[in-house]
Amino acid sequence: MNVKISHTASAQKFLEEASGLLNEAGDPRVKALVYRILRDSVNIIEDLAVTPEEFWKAVNYLNVLGARQEAGLLVAGLGLEHYLDLLMDAEDAQAGKSGGTPRTIEGPLYVAGAPLSEGEARLDDGVDPGVTLFMQGQVFNTAGEPLAGAVVDVWHANTGGTYSYFDTTQSEFNLRRRIVTDSEGRYRFRSIVPSGYGCPPDGPTQHLLDQLGRHGQRPAHIHFFISAPDHRHLTTQINLDGDQYLHDDFAYATRDELIAHITFSDDPQRAAAHGVSGRFAEIDFDFTLQSSAQPEEQQRPERVRALED
Repeated sequence: MNVKISHTASAQKFLEEASGLLNEAGDPRVKALVYRILRDSVNIIEDLAVTPEEFWKAVNYLNVLGARQEAGLLVAGLGLEHYLDLLMDAEDAQAGKSGGTPRTIEGPLYVAGAPLSEGEARLDDGVDPGVTLFMQGQVFNTAGEPLAGAVVDVWHANTGGTYSYFDTTQSEFNLRRRIVTDSEGRYRFRSIVPSGYGCPPDGPTQHLLDQLGRHGQRPAHIHFFISAPDHRHLTTQINLDGDQYLHDDFAYATRDELIAHITFSDDPQRAAAHGVSGRFAEIDFDFTLQSSAQPEEQQRPERVRALED
């Protein structure tokens, strides 16, 4: 039989003391969060009979996770980032906020300050020999009206599944741009067809996934922040149809409304019309933003991001 002491008055007072609830200094919100974390942690230790060896193994895992900078990867892989989306969806439904392109996870690989272009842009630097991609679409409001001056902030991986800035072999802001929509709400860009990627096989995220009997693969996808004055900021991404992991994304980011149809062509005349030769691909995808008069809803959620003040 497991010994349990967390319910005792002395143990409860100890947790309150450790979380700062018995003093007047500090941050009340942080205290409340830490108290709940400590309380739930000791309950897990008691309920599951966690051994000292298992406890210190977990502590070391956190050290390795931080050293490898994979915390953002782990919360995606365990579905916690997706759960935040589900919770916000439920809050929207309760508040009667509906319509628009669905949100999905941001992931940990955004970099602020990508070059800004009007109407169209080229994302790739020409080094990666991947299939040329032409993507275009419009940004609308929920009434179906085009939104001129909206900002389409786009980023994606190369054919090796890595992202510029984090992959120092790539040029600065490779496969990253911000595009201001034209008078008809249109955006367009030239890039390369991205590849999906997997968690580093020797990293702590994949190590844990292995113990859960799960893979760490993502389908090919393209990330977006879409914003416009007087409209809710949208964090989303599209997944490319036909990928083997389309409905088996380890980060749980796939939503049916965000699956983009990609067409490949070897037609030399069509290629010439695009100013390229050889095989190329095309995607058409529109985004719809909900209106909002609340300034905090018009901004992307605050979090630590690369190169962001």
